[in-house]
Amino acid sequence: MTDCLFCRIAAGALPAHKLYEDDHILAFLDLHPIRPGHALVIPKAHHVWFEDLPPDLATCVTTCAQQLARRMKALYGVPRVAMFYTGIHVPHAHAHVVPMQDQHDVTSAAYLADGPGVFSAPPQLPAEEMAAIAAALRPAFS
Repeated sequence: MTDCLFCRIAAGALPAHKLYEDDHILAFLDLHPIRPGHALVIPKAHHVWFEDLPPDLATCVTTCAQQLARRMKALYGVPRVAMFYTGIHVPHAHAHVVPMQDQHDVTSAAYLADGPGVFSAPPQLPAEEMAAIAAALRPAFS
């Protein structure tokens, strides 16, 4: 897609600080990092949503993210590295890989109710509601 930012990066039409590239995926530094080292791993083929990725391609993205995470832990001395898909800013499936210096580096506002220095658990849903949600989601595996 010529109008997709990440397709243009994957095609070499736009510059990027590339970390890894093969025939199927590309890893590069995020231009607006949460922390230094924040990387993106994208499929070269255009897929808008991560759930649309063929399983073998999703595995390639995850394997690359795992390799980056191991290097980030060694390089930055962090105990954990986050990997997540958001799809908020660019409609092309992409995994964020972020070395976590702080427990809130990739947290939601839902976890900050007691302030940024603590990690607050959102309220627990009633057991009946949890059971109904689980029942509604289970058919995904049928």
